[in-house]
Amino acid sequence: MIGRRLALIVTGVLMVTLLSGCATAGAGHLSAPSPLSPIPSVTASSGPPAPPPPVGVSATAEVSRLTVYASLGGAVKLSLANPRPSGGPLTLLVVQSSSDWLEVELPDRPNGSRGWISASQVTLHNLDYSLRVSTQQNTLSLYRSNALVSTYSVATGTGGTPTPHGAFYLTELLAPTNSGYGPYAFGLSAFSAVLTSFGGGPGQIGLHGTDDAASIGRAVSHGCIRMSNADITTLATMLPLGTPITIE
Repeated sequence: MIGRRLALIVTGVLMVTLLSGCATAGAGHLSAPSPLSPIPSVTASSGPPAPPPPVGVSATAEVSRLTVYASLGGAVKLSLANPRPSGGPLTLLVVQSSSDWLEVELPDRPNGSRGWISASQVTLHNLDYSLRVSTQQNTLSLYRSNALVSTYSVATGTGGTPTPHGAFYLTELLAPTNSGYGPYAFGLSAFSAVLTSFGGGPGQIGLHGTDDAASIGRAVSHGCIRMSNADITTLATMLPLGTPITIE
C-alpha cells in the first residue's frame, strides 16, 4: 500500500507529499493523454487506415472541488478536492454518459464506487492502454487498443493480505523518496479489504517498483503489485492517469 514520504510527479516537477498506505517489501515523465476526439470512420478511399478505437475515456477535473452525485439527478454523494491530497490532478474513469452528465469510477472505498458528475467541470481524454493483472500467475499484461503489447512478472498480495480483484484505474503517479518502492509508484483506485489503514494512509493499493528483486513472481506483498524497477519505469513513461487496470 502506498504510504510514507513520496515525491509526486506532475509534468516533470517533483513535490514531497504524504499519500495513503502501500505494501512494503530509467527516468521518465508522466505522458499526457490525447484530447478526446471522434474516431474517423473507415471508408473505401485510399489513405492511412483509421486509428483503433480508444479503450476508455478519463475525466480530469477543471474545478477546485468536484461535486459527485449518487445517481443521475440524485443527491450529492461527496465532494472531491482538485488537486488530490498528493498534489496530482483529480482524474476519474468514465463509465457512461447521459446528456451533459458522466458516470465515473471513484478513487474511494468501497472498491467499485461510482457516482455522477457534470461534464462541464472536466476535460475528457481518450485512453489507448489498459492493464490486466493475474494474481494466480503473478503477471501484469499491457494492452494497446486491446492488443497485447507485453507481459511482465510481478509480485502480488499474500493469502493474508490479498490484492483485491476488480476493475480499477490509475489515479496518480509518484516518485518514492523512501527505500523499497523503486523509482515510480502508481496509486490505484483500489483499496485493501483487509488493511483499512497502512503507513498513515487508508490502505490504498499501489503499482510500484521494488528494491527486493527476488520477490517478483511471488505472492509476498501487503496487497500492492510490485514490478521490477526497469518495468515500472517503462510504464511510467507510457501510461496516463485514468488508465484502466483489471485485477483477477
